[in-house]
Amino acid sequence: MKALVVAPHPFFTPRGTPFSVYFRTLVTAELGVQVDLLTYGEGEDVDIPGVRLIRIPRLPFTHDVPVGPSLKKLVLDLVLMVWTIGLVLRSRYDFVHAHEESAFFCRFLKPLFGFKLVYDMHSSLPQQLTNFEFTKARLPILVFERLEETTMRAATAVVTICPDLAEYVAPRLKDPSRHILIENSIFEDVKLRSPTAASPADAGILGALPGPPLVVYSGTFEPYQGIDLLIRAFVRVRECRPDASLLLVGGTPAQVERYRAFVDSCGMNGGCLFTGRVPQATARALSRRASVLTSPRVQGTNTPLKVYEQLASGIPLVATRIYSHTQVLNDDVCFLVEPTVDGLAAGLLEAITNSAKREAVTSRALELYHTRYARAAYEKKMRGLLALVR
Repeated sequence: MKALVVAPHPFFTPRGTPFSVYFRTLVTAELGVQVDLLTYGEGEDVDIPGVRLIRIPRLPFTHDVPVGPSLKKLVLDLVLMVWTIGLVLRSRYDFVHAHEESAFFCRFLKPLFGFKLVYDMHSSLPQQLTNFEFTKARLPILVFERLEETTMRAATAVVTICPDLAEYVAPRLKDPSRHILIENSIFEDVKLRSPTAASPADAGILGALPGPPLVVYSGTFEPYQGIDLLIRAFVRVRECRPDASLLLVGGTPAQVERYRAFVDSCGMNGGCLFTGRVPQATARALSRRASVLTSPRVQGTNTPLKVYEQLASGIPLVATRIYSHTQVLNDDVCFLVEPTVDGLAAGLLEAITNSAKREAVTSRALELYHTRYARAAYEKKMRGLLALVR
């Protein structure tokens, strides 16, 4: 079989890195499919045997593509569409695996070129228009709703990444067998064609870490992640445990500067460290040094990718009790807390001090991960997807 994967992403970059695209493509190739992967010009090349990486040109003023809808993405997606047409004209693909909005134009190419279509939904695009405050105008939202609905109906298979999206898609498909839920639940190191060596600065961060108890947050610094909430809660933690430290991994320089000022305004005298963006390997090494991991997210419905890695880490996790988390997490496998300053502070303190519960939740978390989300489970679902497009 031969497949074209169309990925509207800056592939592969620290910001907005499409892990789902990487692992879908990796496992597809491992299962014997010859793959062409078409993506944006920005990013580092990955090394996946059996995969040919094809990039559209790097365009002026379109670097640093933000997460979510944007004018930059619109311009890049138009070029991506032209390149897709060129590829399907020159090569015969058994199926096209279109991620996110690229499925909207691939849906119209499907009957012209006779390929089968996989629509990989990382989110609902009409919802993204409002969630990221791209527009509140009703007309473009209606257009995207119509495109999404017709694309789901036209696709040979629809893939969703979390139960919330699965529940959204299920009633919109006449044939439920065409839908498959494949969580972004594996997290092996990404194989870059030209790996970047760890910088002395990264080694310095690891060497300068304080001792336990160390609470680590790793991820983006977007408002929905709850960094403000985490900092306020950690001020309370320090009142009871002045030996505790908070490490915040990620964030743009501007975001880090903003939150440093916020830490100062909260009156926290030390105890909070920032790394800014670091390579994936460094972020994982930092997380492994944690006494407690945390996901303080306050908004959203999609399950964060990092939750699966946190479950498998053997380190207790404190997460807010919102649907984004509770689709996967429960009180048996982590410290679930209300998304308030008091709730998060109490959960962090309990995770630091209650050794019996720490051991119980981490043991059950490991069992849950290996039973439902580890590589064997992921590969089984990918085999099911390939069976739909053979």
